[in-house]
Amino acid sequence: MAFCPFHAYDPDHRSPFGAVPAGTAVHLRVLLPRDYGCSSCTLVIRADDQKEARRYGMFWCGMHGQNSEWWECHFRPETPGLYWYSFECQTHQGTLPISARPDGSGVLGGQGTWQLTAYDPSFQTPDWIKGGVYYQIFPDRFACSGRSKQDVPAGRTLRQDWGGQPEWRPNAEGKVTNSDFFGGDLPGIEQKLPYLERLGVTCLYLNPIFESHSNHRYDTADYTKIDPLLGCEDDLKHLCAQAAKHGIHIVLDGVFSHTGSDSVYFNREGRYPPNGAYNTQDSPYYSWYKFQKWPELYTSWWGFITLPEVHEEDPSFLEFICGEQGVLKKWLRCGVSGWRLDVADELPDVFLERLRQAVKEQSPDALILGEVWEDASNKESYGARRKFLLGNQLDSVMNYPFRNAILGFLTGGKAEDFLSIVLSVCEHYPAPALHTLMNHIGTHDTERALTILAGEPENGRGRDWQSQQCLSPDQKAHGLQFMRLASAMQYTLPGVPSVYYGDETGMEGYKDPFNRGCYPWGKEDVSLVEWYCSLGRIRKACPALVDGEFIPLFSQGDILAFGRRKGNDTILTVINRSSSPAAFPLPKGWENVACILGKKENDTIVLTPHDAVLAGTGQWINKLLSTSKDG
Repeated sequence: MAFCPFHAYDPDHRSPFGAVPAGTAVHLRVLLPRDYGCSSCTLVIRADDQKEARRYGMFWCGMHGQNSEWWECHFRPETPGLYWYSFECQTHQGTLPISARPDGSGVLGGQGTWQLTAYDPSFQTPDWIKGGVYYQIFPDRFACSGRSKQDVPAGRTLRQDWGGQPEWRPNAEGKVTNSDFFGGDLPGIEQKLPYLERLGVTCLYLNPIFESHSNHRYDTADYTKIDPLLGCEDDLKHLCAQAAKHGIHIVLDGVFSHTGSDSVYFNREGRYPPNGAYNTQDSPYYSWYKFQKWPELYTSWWGFITLPEVHEEDPSFLEFICGEQGVLKKWLRCGVSGWRLDVADELPDVFLERLRQAVKEQSPDALILGEVWEDASNKESYGARRKFLLGNQLDSVMNYPFRNAILGFLTGGKAEDFLSIVLSVCEHYPAPALHTLMNHIGTHDTERALTILAGEPENGRGRDWQSQQCLSPDQKAHGLQFMRLASAMQYTLPGVPSVYYGDETGMEGYKDPFNRGCYPWGKEDVSLVEWYCSLGRIRKACPALVDGEFIPLFSQGDILAFGRRKGNDTILTVINRSSSPAAFPLPKGWENVACILGKKENDTIVLTPHDAVLAGTGQWINKLLSTSKDG
C-alpha cells in the first residue's frame, strides 16, 4: 500500500469531517516519513474569492510508530465560501508539496487541492423532509380522475388510450409539438394518496402544473393559473389539504429562467390578448425578455424559439415572482410546501437570494430544491462560482452524482468509484443540504432506471430506434432484480430517496418522451411494489436514515457495503451485484446486526446472486421486526 500523508476522510487527518459552519476550527494533521528530515510543514490555503493563498505554519506533534511523525494545525474559515488547501514540507531534499487525489487521499508531490466548504452558521433546512421519501409525478401521466375536461385550450389532442406510447413524431410541418395529453389530473393524484402513503411517501414533487400548451408544461403560459386539463386552484388546495392528512407535502416545479412563447407574457402565437412582449414594446412584460431585434430576434432557452429567456434580475419580473403578491407566495398560501427550481444553475445569484427571502418569509419551513446535475458545492456557470448551498440560496439539490454512482456500479463500474463519489458529496455539502438531497435514480430528463440496468445502451440512437425497444422477458427479470439493489442503495444513502412515478412498478423507457409513459394501474409488478413499501417502512423507522453518519465498510469487486449510524441506531447495506452467491464477514463493531431484508449466519451476511441485504441495531429494528411479524 502506498504511503498516504493525508486523507480528508480520515478523522486522524482532518476533524471534523465535511463542510463546517463558518467560524468552526478545523484540525488538520499530516503524516510524514521520519527519514525525510522534515524541518517544517505549512498549510497552504486559498479562499475561493482570493487570488493569493495564505500560509500557516504547522507544529510537530509526535511520532507515529518508529518511522513516521505528525504535524498539525488548526484553521478557522471565518466567512462562508470555499477554501482550497494543500501542504508543503521542507525536507533535506527541498520543498515537497502534499497534494490531493480525487479519492480524498494525499500524495507526495503533485498540484491537487482539497476543498473545504464553510457555510452560514444560521443555515437551516426543513426537518419534515429528512428521513422521508420524495415521489416525482409527471402530472399528465400519473392518474386520471375520470372527471370531464372543461375549457380545453385549442391545439391539444386528448388521448383515449391510457398507456399508449406518447407521440414523438414531427407533424406535417416538421415540428414536435408535445401536444398529446392522456388526461392525468390533480384529482387523480388525490385519489391515489392512500397508495402513496403505503409506499412511505412524505413529499410529492409535481412537474409543472401551471397553464402551458405542451404536455411537459415547461413552457409556462400563465404562472397564476392551474392548467385546465389538470384542474383548478381549488383542486390544488384540496390536494394539499388531503395530502397533509396522509403525512404528505406537495412541492411544485418553478420554471423561472424562461416562459413559453405561447403565453400571456410573450404571446408570439396570438392566443392571448395582444399585450405580450412580442406584440408591443409597450407591453408590461417587454423588459422581461432579451430582444436583439424586436420582435423576431430574441434569446431563447438552448435555441428553442418557443422558450424565450427572461431577465431574472429585471425589477418587474423579480416583483412578479418574488413580491408580496407574487407567484411564489400565492401558491405557498394555497398549501404547497416548497419549490423545485428548474435549471437552477441558469438562475443568477440575485434572483436566487431574493427567491429564498420571499419563500422563507411566507413559509419558513418551505423547501427550496434546485436542479443541478453536477457537484452543487463547487459548480461554475456563466463564468462564476455558484453559491447554491452556502445558506442564502437553495436548501438542497437533485442529486445526480449519487444516481450516476448507483447506476454506474450496478452496470459494471468499480465499487471504489461508487464510494469515492458518495464520500466526495458528503465532504463537500453542508449537513443541512446533505440530509435533504433528492436522491433519484431517474427523472423525466433521464432514461428509466430499469432500462439502463437491463436494456441495450442507447448510445446516441434516435427516437425512431428508441420507440421500437422493449425489454425481453430475461432482460426484464434481470432489471427488476437490479432495481431492488439500486433502491436499497438509494434508500440508505445520506439524503432522501426520490421515486420517479412508476419506477416502483417496473416501468421502462429510453429518453423523452418514452420515459414519460402512463402509470400502469393494474399492471404493476406487485413484488417490486411491495419491495418499495418495505423500504418505505424502514425509512420511517430508522433514526440513522434521518441524519446519521455515513460509514464506508467495503468496496471491492462485486461487493459493496456501507453503514449509517446515529447514537445506538445503525443500519447496514450490503450489495452483491454478481451472478454468484457470496459471503460477507461482518466488520468489527457490526457483528450484532439483525437482518431486516436478507440473511445472516453467525457473523456473516449470506448473499444470494444479485442480492441486497439490510440489517441494523437499535430499538427501532426490534419494533420494525415485531410489527412485520404481527402484520
